Amino acid sequence: MTINIRALAAKCTFNIVDKGRSLADELPSQQAKVEGKDKGLLQEICYGVLRYLPELEHDAQQLIQKPLTGKQRVYHFLILVGLYQIKYTRIPDHAAVSETVAATASLKNRHLKGMVNAVLRNFQRSFQPDAQLKQQLTNDKKLSDPVKYNHPGWFIKKLQLAYPEQWTDILAANQEKPPMWLRVNQQHHTTAEYIELLTQAEIAHRCIDKLTGAIALAQPIDVNKLPGFSDGWISVQDAAAQQAARLLDCQSGDVVLDCCAAPGGKTCHILEQTPDIKAMTAIDIEESRLVRVHENLTRLKLSANIIAGDAAANPESWWDKELFDRILLDAPCSGTGVIRRHPDIKWLRKAKDIDTLTILQQQILKKTWSLLKPGGILLYATCSILPEENREQISLFLDENKDASLIAITNDTKDIGWQILPCNLPDESAMDGFYYAKLIKSI
Repeated sequence: MTINIRALAAKCTFNIVDKGRSLADELPSQQAKVEGKDKGLLQEICYGVLRYLPELEHDAQQLIQKPLTGKQRVYHFLILVGLYQIKYTRIPDHAAVSETVAATASLKNRHLKGMVNAVLRNFQRSFQPDAQLKQQLTNDKKLSDPVKYNHPGWFIKKLQLAYPEQWTDILAANQEKPPMWLRVNQQHHTTAEYIELLTQAEIAHRCIDKLTGAIALAQPIDVNKLPGFSDGWISVQDAAAQQAARLLDCQSGDVVLDCCAAPGGKTCHILEQTPDIKAMTAIDIEESRLVRVHENLTRLKLSANIIAGDAAANPESWWDKELFDRILLDAPCSGTGVIRRHPDIKWLRKAKDIDTLTILQQQILKKTWSLLKPGGILLYATCSILPEENREQISLFLDENKDASLIAITNDTKDIGWQILPCNLPDESAMDGFYYAKLIKSI
């Protein structure tokens, strides 16, 4: 029997939302069952359902007479898959409905075929695709904020408190498809030289980050179509993440630690930028995550000391007792700055997780600080936009550690670090949400 893409999408989103599995794990396992363009369609539908989940749930509740529970629950997600296609894709409505209804056979419960068909056709008849529809939804005072903005209520409240003038822009940016940023390996080409290679290959770019030379493509493409990708000329890494190597500013002969290093993009960037450092150690708590670090180093023909270790526990289990000149601490965080790349974060992350994460961050920051030489620099980084994990975390650390001083990153000396938002700032509008704080240890 032919594998139905909509059935796979229903299973994938059901496993994420109801069973708490991550999109990074679940989507590849479902994509392995199909080939070619079907992989891309499956990804588009899964990402779309997760981006617009509260809105689609609201639509479904108006159409389904009796909630689908137990073994029938996956059919609820099949209906969401159908609604998403009708509302947000270019797939003709008749094809979206017929293929989604056909998925009931793949899900082995044909008696629900009539119900799924009726729900989708009723919605198809009532839905009016209009350019102003989304704005009307947002302005509808009867709808809850989660439905209006397609984010969990606890997160919306945190943004309203932290960013009273920007919270709606952040939520809107999270719903956009992320840009594909490239990091040019300066050991092979300058940014200008690689842009010429892109031009020759007829691959358009839309902007260049003035601080790092990162290139944003006009449209995402298969990495294997990028000139020299297999030879290590280029890597895919968001421009915000590329700021880490620049800010750490390693020098010749430095001993460097990349803490919580997987998947290794920043490790590799540091080595590309400063090939004459004395030693690079990259640690991560999960052995399985270090596979990606090894793969990236191999492709780029770089080397580092890769260790599976717990940065929050006793460092003697993995540390050779030589203090580090530079430490990059890419701390475990909520991931709230990269929701547009990982929309499942909205539904997997809970408000109570933030307190747990901040405690862990404090533990790791304290331990890694003890490994830094006097006069050395530690760069604290997260892909979060929540103050609790960022400026409040660093403010607390500075209060408790008198041998730590903050090095200004932005022109505003009152800033505690640099908070990059995924929206509406002229130099950051295409970047992921990220935070950096640069600390120096007194001699």
